Amino acid sequence: MAEIVRLDDLEDPRLRDYVDLRDVQLRLRLEADRGLFLAEGEKVVRRAIESGHQPRSFLMSPRWLEGLGDLLAMTEAPCFVLDDASIERLTGFHVHRGALAALERPVARSASDVLAAATRVVVVEDLADHTNVGATFRAVAALGFDAVLLSPRCADPLYRRAIKVSMGSVFWLPYARVDDWYEAPALLREAGFTTYAMTLSDDAVPIDTVPHDTPRLALVVGSEGHGLSRHWEQSADHRVTIPMAADIDSLNVASSVAVACWELRRR
Repeated sequence: MAEIVRLDDLEDPRLRDYVDLRDVQLRLRLEADRGLFLAEGEKVVRRAIESGHQPRSFLMSPRWLEGLGDLLAMTEAPCFVLDDASIERLTGFHVHRGALAALERPVARSASDVLAAATRVVVVEDLADHTNVGATFRAVAALGFDAVLLSPRCADPLYRRAIKVSMGSVFWLPYARVDDWYEAPALLREAGFTTYAMTLSDDAVPIDTVPHDTPRLALVVGSEGHGLSRHWEQSADHRVTIPMAADIDSLNVASSVAVACWELRRR
């Protein structure tokens, strides 16, 4: 069972994993260096533990001890208890969902391993916003796709905001970064995937008009501003777009992924 540790000193070194959570660049560097990630909120913390991730510690106000008591009974990780005002001073924001957990960052999977077990994947190029990454994972998981591949410059799916928006789907949906992004189209081709690039190129066709009964399918989407690179557009087997009303040429990237995954879902 977790040791309940009541603290009043915000300089206690045991709290260092929870300092300055609003500083995105600092947190990304620190979390990578320390091999950890943070989960926020009772539901997300619960999903992290139940999906097999190993907690290093918990941080919560006293009112959340009872609600998460069953999880605390399952682990030896310490639970640090502070009042709400102290937690806000420590983290830099109001933790209105009451509970945080620092967890061991899992070993990164290889793209080949992820593809070997998948038949429907979403490939994401240079998506920089953590909210969009989290929403993309949530849509992919909800609509029955198997995995996500990320370019080297995509935002971290295990950053606190991405996890929260994904509702914890990043914990169980397989994903991998592809270091050699230029060769990624060839990697998919060799693994037997037919690729569908979301693009506004002149030769793109409505997504509901292309055949998609292929055994292995990859939906490819680009960044928030510039969309897909020309290399990916030219490499794809199909260039597709979502038909829209006049004067509207695009949706938010996560919304586009949801629509496309629905259209390309397994029948």
